[in-house]
Amino acid sequence: MLTEDRDIAQLLMEARTIALVGASDRPERAAHEVMGVLLAHGYHVIPVNPALAGQTIHSQTVVASLADVEGPIDLVDVFRRSEFVAGVVDEAIAVGAKAVWTQLGVIDETAAARAEAAGLKVVMDRCPKIELRRLAVPRLN
Repeated sequence: MLTEDRDIAQLLMEARTIALVGASDRPERAAHEVMGVLLAHGYHVIPVNPALAGQTIHSQTVVASLADVEGPIDLVDVFRRSEFVAGVVDEAIAVGAKAVWTQLGVIDETAAARAEAAGLKVVMDRCPKIELRRLAVPRLN
C-alpha cells in the first residue's frame, strides 16, 4: 500500500485516466466535487455508476461498470462504502487497472492485499483532491 508522500505524488503525476466509481450527479456530494477537481487538474475522468449510466456528470458520460470504460484505466477512485470495495477491486483487476484508491473512511485491508497481489498500486483512506493540493502535484494540462 502506498503511504509515503513521494509514492502518492508519483501515482498522481503518472495517472492520466481515472475511473470514478460511485460518481454522483448531486453537487452536494463529495464524489461530484472531487470529480470536478480531478477534471480541472487535467485528468480524463470517467464517471461509473449503474444507476446513472448514459447520463452526464461534468460533461462526461457515465458508464455502468469498469468493464464499460473504453481504453486503459490508470486509477480507480472508489466512492463506495467499505463493504463494496472488494467487488470494485475484483472489477479493477479484471479490466487491468493500474491502481485503486479508496476515499476517506473507506477501508478494506483484504481487498487491498488482493489488489496488490494482482500488481495494482493501492492508496486507502485518502482523498485525491486533498492530496493533489497538499503535495502540490502540478496540473496535467
